[in-house]
Amino acid sequence: MSVIIESTIKTNPLGRWYIELRDTTEEESMEICLDIEEYAQKIEIMGAEYGGEIEVAWQSDDNVTQMQIHEVRMQMNEYQAKQEANEGMSSTHQPDGTPNFQG
Repeated sequence: MSVIIESTIKTNPLGRWYIELRDTTEEESMEICLDIEEYAQKIEIMGAEYGGEIEVAWQSDDNVTQMQIHEVRMQMNEYQAKQEANEGMSSTHQPDGTPNFQG
C-alpha cells in the first residue's frame, strides 16, 4: 500500500508560489519547496523512506491564481523532459559525452 504525500500550491504575501509537502502518515511532517528542483529532491527523499511506494495528491489554496498553477505545471513538465533527456543520454553516451556504440 502506498503512502499519500499531499502537495499544496500556496502563495506568499508577495505573490510568489511555493509548494507545501505533507506526509499523511506523520503528524508533524511539513516541507516547503520554493521551486520544482527542490520539490523533486524532497519528494525523492520522502519516497525513499517508503521504498518508492507513494502517491502524490495535489491541491491548491483558494488564493492561488490559475496563472500560478499553470507556471507550476509548466515547470514540472520542463523538469520531467529534462530528466527523460538525461536518462536517454546516459544510455546512449558515455560519462564524458562521447557516443556509446556498445549494444
